[in-house]
Amino acid sequence: MTPTLPSDAQLLQLMSAGDDSAFATLYRRNQGLVYRFALLMSGSANIAEEVTQEVFMMLIRKPHGFDPARGPLLAYLYGVARNHVYTFLKRERAYVPLVNEVGEVEDDGRLASFNVQDDPFGNCTRNEVIKLVRRAVLTLPLRYREVVVLCDFQEMSYAEAAAVLDCAIGTVNSRLHRGHALLLKKLRAAGEVDSATPDSQVMRCFA
Repeated sequence: MTPTLPSDAQLLQLMSAGDDSAFATLYRRNQGLVYRFALLMSGSANIAEEVTQEVFMMLIRKPHGFDPARGPLLAYLYGVARNHVYTFLKRERAYVPLVNEVGEVEDDGRLASFNVQDDPFGNCTRNEVIKLVRRAVLTLPLRYREVVVLCDFQEMSYAEAAAVLDCAIGTVNSRLHRGHALLLKKLRAAGEVDSATPDSQVMRCFA
């Protein structure tokens, strides 16, 4: 029989009891996702690294801050990361995201299914499309950026994203709709997408 892997909540209990290997497992399981969320939100590898470090240091210092009744551990970690990202962005308002910092991140989200034959971006390669969309995402107001990152890039459901953001599912839905509309507008205004291309075709590239 295949052994059952311990849940995050079980690992957290073991970690609280002094099991270092439990924390190592939690870190390996969630670190990459937390880092990617922080990077997509900030556009800065330095901020993403610092945020990720802060999130897991907090988990060590305050393991009982997580309440499994309110949702999975990853949603809790995203919520903590979100707060830290906001703090860093307020502190570093002059920061200008570097294209190569965002573009160098390996894509493992929904954009992986992008079909070049249906490319509304002309002759762009898939990686170039990913960079274009991520650059556009970084220009969104934070309330729209976070739902686009969570739902489109991190592939969370509306309910899961609502738990992270501590808001109603309907709020996630409306913000995601507005975020997509703003992305389309920005991409068209920048000349990245032909104005004659149907919105639905563009949306398949990042939703």
